Amino acid sequence: MAGIEKQKQDAPASSPGPAATVTGAPAAPSAVRGASLLIILQVASRAATFIANQLLLRFLTAELLGVATQLEVYYLSVLFFARESLRVAIQRQGGREDTKKKDESSSSSSSSTSQSAVNMAYVSVLLGALVALLLGWSYQTSVQATSIAATPYLFPSLYLYAVASAVELWSEPAFVVLQLRLQFGARAAAESVATVLRCATTLGAAVLSAKAADPQWRNIGVLPFALGQLAYGVGLLAVYSWHGIKLARRDGFSLVPKKLSPPALFAFQLFDRPTLNLARSMAVQSVVKHLLTQGDTLLVGILSTTQAQGIYALANNYGGLAARLLFQPIEESSRSYFSRLLAGGKDNKTAKDKTSETAPTAQAARDLQTLLKLYLLLSLVITAIGPAASAPFLGLVTGPRWAGSGAAETLAAYMWYIPLLAVNGVTEAFVASVATETQVYYQSVWMGLFSLVFAGAGYVCLHVLDGGAVGLVVANIINMTCRIVWCVVFISKYFSTRGSAGFFSDTARTLLPHPASSLAAVVTNQAVQRLVVPAVGAMAQIIQLVKILVVAVPLLLTIAFFERRFFQQCYSFVRGGGQATA
Repeated sequence: MAGIEKQKQDAPASSPGPAATVTGAPAAPSAVRGASLLIILQVASRAATFIANQLLLRFLTAELLGVATQLEVYYLSVLFFARESLRVAIQRQGGREDTKKKDESSSSSSSSTSQSAVNMAYVSVLLGALVALLLGWSYQTSVQATSIAATPYLFPSLYLYAVASAVELWSEPAFVVLQLRLQFGARAAAESVATVLRCATTLGAAVLSAKAADPQWRNIGVLPFALGQLAYGVGLLAVYSWHGIKLARRDGFSLVPKKLSPPALFAFQLFDRPTLNLARSMAVQSVVKHLLTQGDTLLVGILSTTQAQGIYALANNYGGLAARLLFQPIEESSRSYFSRLLAGGKDNKTAKDKTSETAPTAQAARDLQTLLKLYLLLSLVITAIGPAASAPFLGLVTGPRWAGSGAAETLAAYMWYIPLLAVNGVTEAFVASVATETQVYYQSVWMGLFSLVFAGAGYVCLHVLDGGAVGLVVANIINMTCRIVWCVVFISKYFSTRGSAGFFSDTARTLLPHPASSLAAVVTNQAVQRLVVPAVGAMAQIIQLVKILVVAVPLLLTIAFFERRFFQQCYSFVRGGGQATA
């Protein structure tokens, strides 16, 4: 559905400014401003989608929402397998080129880098067609007969999702160039237009269906979602192509594949060999990562009915709002920022090289610590008031149709999962920015093991303990904890080999919130649990939410007071006045 949002594409790398580091990395304030723009974009687009979803949920059954979730996973899988590893590799290529040519400003080298990125993007288009066919065939042969009978226009909707994925992938050549050229405005325009088109198309199709004179068209199943996704792809393709063509004409490259020289550096005289090799190395990891990311939905599909899938999808949709609105844009910009700040870092450096990289490494350590502490402070608020607010919030936004479905209990459990999502996102972004091909391979192996742990935990929680969607959240928590531990070990080793051995050894000072902030969060959690009572009706639910907000005010004031020095440093950091350190 429109609100079961796909994980957004990698953000453009941060804009280099006069304060760029010696490695060619952008100034930190530029990266923060880029992330801020993406957050504003996410908030605006998600707000429009959220409003559209509230209207649609009044007409949806849990079964239809479950089928819509399955089709969304199909669509996301096509995009992820086709472009994820290539995007990361191209982004790393951009950082490498910045390092190699930091003393050059020739337009020819710039256009060559852009053309190489364009050529690589067409691999995504070809992969997307193949993956869409394979996954589409797999879905058609495995879908339950009850789902086919209960969902009108199921297969036409599947075909539209396939076309939508192909259309969106055709925007990749323009997107990757705009990403390398740091065109934040182009992405903002593209996603804004695409989101408006998707919401308008989905709602329009649903309304027209409800008012249709012919009874055959009054129930069109998930077809409105498929049409909306196709409109989204068309919007992205149109806007990205417009900006990409203008940039290509100005800088002397082409948005169609062109041969490059020397042939020894480019496979088939088209594809940059180091980038292609890195993408191939990351492909296995991408598959495993996607299975872990979407594994909850796949596991629910195997072990539960479409109604249970719809209930989990609803809770996951609202529970993931914080991750999609705030954490994801920061994660994307962090990956771009750390890639450029630490570009070209290898383990086999000379003593002179290691000395020259000390400053950017120290800055990266400080910035990563700042992000992690911000996440921990925000997590205090989420876990303090989120569980109690789940029931009145869902009752208010979804209406009585979903009352008693178990979605509120699932959303309450999800509040404890959000902090892990945040920490995992930024730590994996850092790993993706600096890991060598060998390290990426080992990460893939470990993630494969974690997928087995997740499957086992899911089986126990869902099948043995019959925990339903709440059990699935517990399985996700176990899986995410494993991934975070691996990233923490990797990051600690990374900094220890570069003169920052104490990165995680001083967590009490650098990362953990003030004891008073933690105590206030515990007290607030217990207070709201006792104050909030079951409520029926919009006004009663609003009263419960107001109670929670009132109780949350002292918590926010406590955090603001005891963490004031840290927040002041963060403000100076955003304004360009220095690094924020705890």
